[in-house]
Amino acid sequence: MIEDKITISNKAGLHARAAAKLVEVVNQFESHFEIGSPEKMVDGKSILSIMLLAASPGTVLDIKLNGNDELEAFTAINTLVDNKFDEE
Repeated sequence: MIEDKITISNKAGLHARAAAKLVEVVNQFESHFEIGSPEKMVDGKSILSIMLLAASPGTVLDIKLNGNDELEAFTAINTLVDNKFDEE
């Protein structure tokens, strides 16, 4: 299991387009993915669940991955976030 934090750093936050890109990336992997805060973790493969987090720019989110390809998924998620969801 991989547990870490990501910081939403794109200008618009985790809005519909960014959430869709995140779901597109994580659905390429078999690993289970959760994202959120210690109080509320949601299914990271569900666009609706991710959008309900209402993560604005600067929000720090916990992520958890568990599965055979968790390292590859973790790398892909971090690349997407580091590239600001390819929006800037």
